[in-house]
Order: sequence, then C-alpha cells, then structure tokens
Amino acid sequence: MREKNCITLLAAVLMVGIIISSAVAEQQKPNFCANTSDDAFTSCRFGVHDDYYLALGKCRNLPTVSGRKACREEAQEEKQSGFEECRDQFAARQEVCRTLGKDPYDPVIDPANFVATIDNQFFPLTPGTTFIYEGTTEEGLEHIEVNVTHDTKVIFGVTCTAVRDTVTVEGELVEDTIDWYAQDTAGNVWYFGENSLSYKDGLIVSLEGSWMAGVDGAKPGIIMKGNPQVGDLYRQEFALGVAEDMGEVIGLNQSTTVPKGTYDNCVETKDFSPLEPDAVEHKFYAQGVGTVQEVDVTTLEHVDLITITTE
Repeated sequence: MREKNCITLLAAVLMVGIIISSAVAEQQKPNFCANTSDDAFTSCRFGVHDDYYLALGKCRNLPTVSGRKACREEAQEEKQSGFEECRDQFAARQEVCRTLGKDPYDPVIDPANFVATIDNQFFPLTPGTTFIYEGTTEEGLEHIEVNVTHDTKVIFGVTCTAVRDTVTVEGELVEDTIDWYAQDTAGNVWYFGENSLSYKDGLIVSLEGSWMAGVDGAKPGIIMKGNPQVGDLYRQEFALGVAEDMGEVIGLNQSTTVPKGTYDNCVETKDFSPLEPDAVEHKFYAQGVGTVQEVDVTTLEHVDLITITTE
C-alpha cells in the first residue's frame, strides 16, 4: 500500500511539474502580436516626424514672417496630434492582442478548402446582384451601390469574386472600390483585398486602404463566419498600417428596420480598426440578404439598404 501511495504521489508531482513547465514556457514565449504593435508604434512616430519636418520646410518658403510663424505653429499642433493618434493606435492594437493572444496572425489558406459559390446565409454574393444604400452625413446625401460582378481574381491560389463598391456624396463620386471575397468549405467568407480609389473634384487623390493578400505581408481575414456566435472576435483584413479592420459578433436574432423593410434574426457586429480607434460601427446582416444597415455609434449616422436589383 505504501508503495502504491508513493507511486501516486510521484505521478502527482510529475503532473505539477509538467503544468509549471508549460506555464513557464508560455510566459517565455515571444509575444509576436505585442511586438508587432511596438514596431508599428515606432513607425508611426517616425512618420509623424517626417511629416513635421517636411511641413517646416514648406513653412520656410513662405514670403512673410507672419505666414512662416503661423505655418510653424500649425505644424507643431499637427505633430502633437499625430503623436496622440500613434498612442491611441498602439493602445487599440494592444487591446486586440490581449484578446487574440501572442501568436502571429497567420491564417492557413488552402485553395482546396474553398468553394466556387458564396452562399453564406448572412453574406451571400450572387453575381449580377446590386445592393443600393443611402444615408445622410455632414457632407450631404451619401449613395452607395455595391455590385457583385461576374469577374474573378486568383489571390493566394484562391478564386475570389470581385465586388464593386461606389460611393457618391451629393451626386459626386468620392470612392470607387473593388473588393475580393471567397468562401471556404466551413461557410466562412474571407476577404482577400481591395483596390480603393478616393476622388475629389473628379480626380483620384488617394489609394489609401488598398491591399491584397500575399503582397507586402498582407493577409486575408474573415468578413462573416459560417456559424457566427456572440463573442467571436476576428480580423477582417490585415495589412499593418494600411488595413486592420476587426469584427466582433455582439448580437444574434436582432431586428432592424430600413427603407427596404424590417429584418429579424439579424447578426449584429461591432466593426472597428486600431488605425481609427474612435471610429466604431455596428452592422446588421440579414439572413439571405447580407448587410442591411451600418450605424456609426458616435454620430448615430446610419447607412440603410434601399433596394436590391438583379440582372
């Protein structure tokens, strides 16, 4: 009996040792996510410095003393604002890391695990379908047309469906974007990139936000899970410093009313990005339809589904 008790005690000691060793190993494991945040923070601060000194150079070229003084003061204010934004972005990234863990973000993409049709119940994309949305902003009436095209593009070896998204404000084109999506065998809809053109007075003024999985370290994310559950937190896209949108499921069986109608049993998500910590939207996805409403939680401005057309 004594021998049996000794063996049991030894086994218990060994088990405790294994648990402690595992805990120590986990503590010693590099925090890749946090380290990535650190590097992005440093890059952001250097970027602010670059902008500041370039602004000072422009100030020196002004013809009057008062003009140069005012210019320098404005540059100083923008520098401080820039540093604050860097700190806010860093804090937001760290919060994401605390939830998602230490590991690098490296989704496994096997083309064999993807299907040709995107028929996720909350994010179906049938070629030839156009969704029309409208909302009122400070700049005026915003009109959005989302057209699921018949075009495809192979990204990361996966054949993706191209979706064109155009935005006009008071009739003037401000954004023209092509997004690429694909669905895996589990029903998850992946976002593989976008080509985003921003316009002002009819001219292209920016490509900000454009990215493609596999280019310059960018990786795809999930735009809608096959079986969304409250509490799910996931990256929708990942191109460090360019595109870092996140999604979190905060409600199931939700209801909302838009001009197109009343929708029940919706999935509600909280969408945010460490790049814009103050910009948070709640989106409602209806079964068999997709996105029916987007609400800015700060301004309460909303974009609503107006109509759906098919070829």
